[in-house]
Amino acid sequence: MNDIKTIPSNAFSLFTVAAFIVAACMMAGGIYFLEASFAAKGFYAMAAIMLVHTTVTVTKTLRDAEEASKEAARQDEMRTEKMLGNYAGA
Repeated sequence: MNDIKTIPSNAFSLFTVAAFIVAACMMAGGIYFLEASFAAKGFYAMAAIMLVHTTVTVTKTLRDAEEASKEAARQDEMRTEKMLGNYAGA
């Protein structure tokens, strides 16, 4: 079983970071210019930061689960090949 792992290009990584920076600046500008009390602006800022944090955490959790399931499948395949090799050699 050959797993082909794709590595994102530098251009894609740069675009992703740039898009995040632009979105964060737009959110910060929107909160700053919002006609609301300081407390309301603080609430929106904390909510935005928490949303970014939880997005990263959910993404990492799902990716880790996917990688763990692939690794478990690979180990099962190796175990099966070993048992078949022992059976054929006996």
